[in-house]
Amino acid sequence: MLRVGLTGGLSSGKSTVAALLRAHGAEVIEADELGRALMEPGQAVFSAIVGHFGVEVVGADGRLNRARLADLAFNHGRLQELNAIVHPAVIAAQQGWIDELAARNPVAIAVVESALIFEVERDARARGESETLLADWRRRFDRIVVVTAPDEMKIARYADRVCSEAAGRAAVEADARLRLSYQIPDAVKAASADYVLENAKDPAFLRAQVEKLWQRLLADSNKQPAR
Repeated sequence: MLRVGLTGGLSSGKSTVAALLRAHGAEVIEADELGRALMEPGQAVFSAIVGHFGVEVVGADGRLNRARLADLAFNHGRLQELNAIVHPAVIAAQQGWIDELAARNPVAIAVVESALIFEVERDARARGESETLLADWRRRFDRIVVVTAPDEMKIARYADRVCSEAAGRAAVEADARLRLSYQIPDAVKAASADYVLENAKDPAFLRAQVEKLWQRLLADSNKQPAR
């Protein structure tokens, strides 16, 4: 089985690429969806977050107040504390999915879509880890695909997606810049990637790149030794 990490910065187009790869036949899992599920009430991650940050991060509906949690993480310098709770659980869930898929379909091309593949490693090492899966993405993936786009284009896409009123756009754009500041630049990620997709033009241009990528992944999969 070929394990592929699909990554890129905020609003770079990872989800679009993931959907195109799924249409070609890849098995795909999204780290964001995993994280959201693990942060629901009743989950260990939910309890750990509330225990660490306090009941102020719980909304009236009993679920996490994501806006408040994001404010604490990004505006009050507590992102590393949050990541130290969430990342290990998400990586463990990803690994469980890969193991199950390998048993069910050993010739699959398994794609993990995650914005933070490189950042997870950076943060784990900053915490002093060296032997865990989090501290070395190379133990989790056979190939890395990075989707790139200019930062200003990412910011505009993010604002278009989350802000429906012009009056609030400036604040949303500022939030996007802050989030990007915590992410490793595209150029650094691309230097470590096996494949780089540029998503700064029209959708047809991206689709053509994904078509070529899929053929390369099929070839790479055929070259993989049996595990």
